[in-house]
Amino acid sequence: MIQLNVNGKQQRVDVEADTPLLWALRDTLLLTGTKYGCGAGLCGACTVHVNGQPVRSCITPVSDVAGKKISTIEVADNTRVGKAVQEAWRKLDVVQCGYCQSGQIMSAVSLLNTKKHPTDADIDAAMAGNLCRCATYVRIRAAIHEAAKALA
Repeated sequence: MIQLNVNGKQQRVDVEADTPLLWALRDTLLLTGTKYGCGAGLCGACTVHVNGQPVRSCITPVSDVAGKKISTIEVADNTRVGKAVQEAWRKLDVVQCGYCQSGQIMSAVSLLNTKKHPTDADIDAAMAGNLCRCATYVRIRAAIHEAAKALA
């Protein structure tokens, strides 16, 4: 049994220590907002926050995050920044298929938690590695700027 702090709750998961966090979240804790994309940490669909930093959960063993604060898309709108990002996403109609969006949103929230007024270059750097097969990158960047404006 491994003790995890997920979305502000202490959770015990009966998985092997090397089980990817993604599978503990999805299969054991039934938090299915975090998506499986590539399984190699390359696409960003599985992005969650660990101690406030974006982490690819598909390549992060649960043993590495025991005792750390894990946040998933399910609680992203519990913060002022998360609410602003999700509202900007809706306002600018960012989503097409939506599969990558939980990871995109988690990365955007992390960026805006550290940079209140990001430049295009800041956004591109923070969002690098978050792939969108529908290519909504221009709308994603615009939504991040919109969220930053709303937070100002």
